[in-house]
Amino acid sequence: MTSSTAAGASGTTKPLNSRGKVIFASLIGTTIEFYDFYIYATAAVLVFPSLFFPNQTSANQLLSSFAVFGVAFVARPLGSIVFGHFGDKIGRKATLVASLLTMGIATFLIGLLPAATSEGWVFLAPLLLVVLRFLQGLALGGEWSGAALLATENAPEGKRAVYGTFPQLGAPIGFILANLLFVLLSSTLSPEAFLDWGWRVPFLLSAVMVIIGLYVRLKLIESASFQKVQKEGKVVKVPLGTTFRLHWRALILGTFIMFATYVLFYFMTAFTLTYGTAPSSLEQAQARAEAAGKEFTAAQEAAFVPGLGMARTDFLWMLIIGVVFFGIFTIVSGPLAERFGRRKMLLATTVGIAVFGLLWAPLFAAGTAGAMALLIIGFILMGLTFGPMAAVLPELFPANVRYTGSAVAYNVSSMIGAAPASFIAVALWQAAGGSTVLVGAYLTVAAVLTFIALYISRETRDNDYENNVA
Repeated sequence: MTSSTAAGASGTTKPLNSRGKVIFASLIGTTIEFYDFYIYATAAVLVFPSLFFPNQTSANQLLSSFAVFGVAFVARPLGSIVFGHFGDKIGRKATLVASLLTMGIATFLIGLLPAATSEGWVFLAPLLLVVLRFLQGLALGGEWSGAALLATENAPEGKRAVYGTFPQLGAPIGFILANLLFVLLSSTLSPEAFLDWGWRVPFLLSAVMVIIGLYVRLKLIESASFQKVQKEGKVVKVPLGTTFRLHWRALILGTFIMFATYVLFYFMTAFTLTYGTAPSSLEQAQARAEAAGKEFTAAQEAAFVPGLGMARTDFLWMLIIGVVFFGIFTIVSGPLAERFGRRKMLLATTVGIAVFGLLWAPLFAAGTAGAMALLIIGFILMGLTFGPMAAVLPELFPANVRYTGSAVAYNVSSMIGAAPASFIAVALWQAAGGSTVLVGAYLTVAAVLTFIALYISRETRDNDYENNVA
């Protein structure tokens, strides 16, 4: 087992994971977790509405699919409590292994679910989908914080924000892998074959990546920060209680510091895919229904709101291009956060998000070129705001409640920011008669709330990370 050593403040020598092992283990774990999460998000738009909610109108099918999508965000705070408890009690390593197993098993089983159109499964299939989606959310609730601590607690001095970008890169990489696979399958299979079995392939393939991730994580050494907590006898009995009692202000600030990031991300992925591929006219909607062998009903005509009308594969390619910028600027954000401080950098980025929200309607009105510009700008901002979070949120808490504190803040923010984001965006789009002006306005409001949280917070760059034990 490869390791290096470092001398702590007490003069003792503590084992550390090697730089390569830290990068790979934090990156591959979050890549798998986000890949699993994104293949569900993509399927929730492309296939789940008709497969699991076949007896509803097209609008209600989509809303039902997004509602199940949101179940995971309700589960995530619970996952942060469960996995955070064990992460602060028994260590980061075992907890990271457990979160990865939970996500992998749930995702694999989704790939085996019969559709609600199968005889005898009309109620059971959607119910099991909800349960497995809940388990996905539970796992992701514990994964992110553990991966963030793996990276930052093993980082050299002055490099926490840089190392913290490694687990954050799992988001764009997982997204690209998931959507490339969906593009490949949807372009090589007939629509009937894709709807019948092709959509299952990304879910089943996740098992291979989970095995690789488990192998890497089982070889990790516990972080020096947690070893110090154990050595000093500072492991708390109930991390959640200690966190709420002594660090409630940090919890609230962390939750709202992350809020605009979550709204932005799920607007940029789930909603833009919905809007971009929605028919641009009644005639196109009728033609698509006829091509699929379905009747375009009077109720569907009455509920119709226009989108961009782009082909699914074309818009997925545009999303993939945009997410490349997400990855690039996630990497860029680390050095910027070290040079200018987390707070100043995020304040500037949040102002950019607020302005960007006001540009949604005019950019989408410019057609394909405007939509591509919107995706690139949005994902650049996403990289700049998401990249430093793996350093910022853990730095708000002492080492013996760091897993719980950062996980709860991150995932409560997901519940209030991400869970309703797609549902709200669709409702605002429909309320505006097909315009995205209200969707952009909602993003601007989210950015204002995050700006306030950042403004009243303090810079965390120079916090004593290893010796900060409550």
